[in-house]
Amino acid sequence: MTHHGQTFDSNCMTLTRFVLQEQRKVPQATGDLTQLLNSIQTAVKAVSSAVRKAGIANMYGIAGNVNVQGEEVKKLDVLSNELFINMLTSSYTTCLLVSEENETVIEVETERQGKYIVTFDPLDGSSNIDCLVSVGSIFGIYKKPENSSTPELSDALQQGRKMVAAGYALYGSATMIVLSIGHGVNGFTYDPALGEFILTEKNMRIPSRGKIYSINEGYEAVWDPAIKEYVQSKKISSHWEALRGPICWFHGGGCPQDY
Repeated sequence: MTHHGQTFDSNCMTLTRFVLQEQRKVPQATGDLTQLLNSIQTAVKAVSSAVRKAGIANMYGIAGNVNVQGEEVKKLDVLSNELFINMLTSSYTTCLLVSEENETVIEVETERQGKYIVTFDPLDGSSNIDCLVSVGSIFGIYKKPENSSTPELSDALQQGRKMVAAGYALYGSATMIVLSIGHGVNGFTYDPALGEFILTEKNMRIPSRGKIYSINEGYEAVWDPAIKEYVQSKKISSHWEALRGPICWFHGGGCPQDY
């Protein structure tokens, strides 16, 4: 359908609709994962709004403490962490939360507990936020082991292959969620007019070979000799010469770099 020269999709695939569609493929599904992913959507929308208003709301700068990685915590880190924790605990689907901003695991109140464990970095790359560079959020979802009655830290230390779902949000010129629930990877772009994430990148794949390498060469002096040799080989190999030389791109934030 067209309106004033613009094309509108009257049957667009939203993230909520996509997850519900995938849920229907699993007869024993309870809907808890759908509810959890909806709460993550809400957290991402709230963080996106905070990132865009950061300068006006005086949210740039350091909060005055460090996280578990030894990094200085930004004001937006604190707010984003609170938003994620509040949305996840109020979904009634989680039992343990593991955040990069907290030294210890967060156990959800008993009356709010569900069967999922969520690990997350609420605002990755926040050291770049003052420069108006893209930042993001990262999350992974596990199911609590069936033989575990009371949630414990060990329940969160599972192999990556046991993830139920994983993804990241990117806050830049647009807000995007890239999500996998075990069957491919899809990208959803936020439409502020609708207030919904719309499927825009179907079945995303990494090229079998590219011409970009990404590494922080500022630390080259402390690299192992094998790393130095490998990176140097990529710079001078005949393959790269055929492509008119390699392109080095390092951002400092995992989400924009991954995308």
